[in-house]
Amino acid sequence: MLNKEAIEKGRTALGIELGSTRIKAVLVNDKNEPIASGSHEWENKYIDGIWTYSLEAIWTGIQDAYQALCNDVKEKYDVTVTTIGAIGFSAMMHGYMAFNEADQLLVPFRTWRNTITGEASEILTEKLNFHIPQRWSIAHLYQAMLKKEEHVAKIKSFNTLAGYVHWMLTGKKVLGVGEASGMFPIDPNTGTFDKKRIAIFDELIAAQGYSLKLENLLPGVLTAGENAGKLTEEGAKLLDPSGNLKAGIPFCPPEGDAGTGMIATNSVAQRTGNVSAGTSVFAMIVLEKELSKAYEEIDLVTTPTGSLVAMVHCNNCTSDLNAWINVFKEFTDALGVKVDMNDLYSVLYNKALEGDADGGGLLAYNYFSGEHITGFEKGCPLFVRSVDSKFNLANFMRVHLFTALGALKIGLDILLKQEGVQVDSILGHGGLFKTKEVGQKIMAAAMNAPVSVMETAGEGGAWGIAVLASYMMNKEEKETLDAYLTNKVFAGQNAVTVTPDEKDVEGFNQFIQRYRAGLAIERAAVDALDAE
Repeated sequence: MLNKEAIEKGRTALGIELGSTRIKAVLVNDKNEPIASGSHEWENKYIDGIWTYSLEAIWTGIQDAYQALCNDVKEKYDVTVTTIGAIGFSAMMHGYMAFNEADQLLVPFRTWRNTITGEASEILTEKLNFHIPQRWSIAHLYQAMLKKEEHVAKIKSFNTLAGYVHWMLTGKKVLGVGEASGMFPIDPNTGTFDKKRIAIFDELIAAQGYSLKLENLLPGVLTAGENAGKLTEEGAKLLDPSGNLKAGIPFCPPEGDAGTGMIATNSVAQRTGNVSAGTSVFAMIVLEKELSKAYEEIDLVTTPTGSLVAMVHCNNCTSDLNAWINVFKEFTDALGVKVDMNDLYSVLYNKALEGDADGGGLLAYNYFSGEHITGFEKGCPLFVRSVDSKFNLANFMRVHLFTALGALKIGLDILLKQEGVQVDSILGHGGLFKTKEVGQKIMAAAMNAPVSVMETAGEGGAWGIAVLASYMMNKEEKETLDAYLTNKVFAGQNAVTVTPDEKDVEGFNQFIQRYRAGLAIERAAVDALDAE
């Protein structure tokens, strides 16, 4: 009844996130608890050498996810949604959407997945003294300039997916600072785009023969808690073609999936971080100060409040590990023994804890695809041992858990050892952490820091952006986002924390030395298979 009343009186917040394979909508009550949801499955298309989603697919997907949420509300509470307290949109970060003077899309949306901006990325990283990954919006813009693409001269604005959707619904060309930090570098002192680097980029524009000014093309930048506009009449019809939803609902700044992930894991305060470990793995650590220089291995973004975040992103994590466990499943099936997959994972993961601290001299690479941190454009999963290695099941499993975090460890060592970044707490989420405490022990060894996992699974990015909308609507005067999350969103939630074991830390360090030395073996394997 309380949730029904909250829906009827608009004491709710709606978050919609456009992920790479699913668009999800989540409605929360005034306690930030999810009370209804809806989703829509979608896939990117590879057209003329570009990974893209069409505008039709974007809006059909959003409308379908929203309608599914409304159906869920109707079924649970017998209420038709006509108003909402606040709305927020988020999406996969980066990419490139360029518009002309008539606000028409000039070329198909280029997603973060495209790797067609290598030349621009290299030049911009050097000129701006800031690592600009290929997926960043500014790399796409500059690459188009380098290639003299016809559409460049017509550009009046460019944006990310989240920024575009927000603009269409509110009429406001603005981004949350976290999402903006994946377009162009942010000045942590001002919380907006770095003016000195904008000036440098303008010189590069002029050198290419264009009269454009970057500041005129970029959206505005807002911080979490600020009002980012209201749902217009046109926007209401676009989001809800049924006509039930009324205009005038306030919007929070649109954010990226990195920012909503930080919200969903309560890791926006300095010296906190989170690690997502599944098919790929990335770690985000909120910094106290800027790094001493630019590193190719480290991406710099920000929290939704503008604090600098160092991100280490690796393409490979659990795919090879899962493949080996499937082999063990085939073996048990061949014996006629039916084993539940969760039990199999639990037994094999826990077996790893019985192994030698360093994995017994074994070596493995989990490279299903290339790995930029170690300089591989292609991958080849590999397991290697010498005649005097201690080859047993415990060490075999341990080394495959180690290597799932091997490339990540190299990037993290830059932050933790070279830069002296301090970390008080790390929250782990994703498939690697499903088996109780095992993945945490391995991660704690890799980072030499305590790693926590929530007892209840996180609600994900759509919930994260709903919480940001709720924060804008419900925060008290001068209440920080960190305080709001700790005291009002995550209060009472239990977490299991594993502290690093000295022997495990030393063992992982020994393994990573072997891992670095053995990269020549991986290179030989990739080159040999390429030559076939």
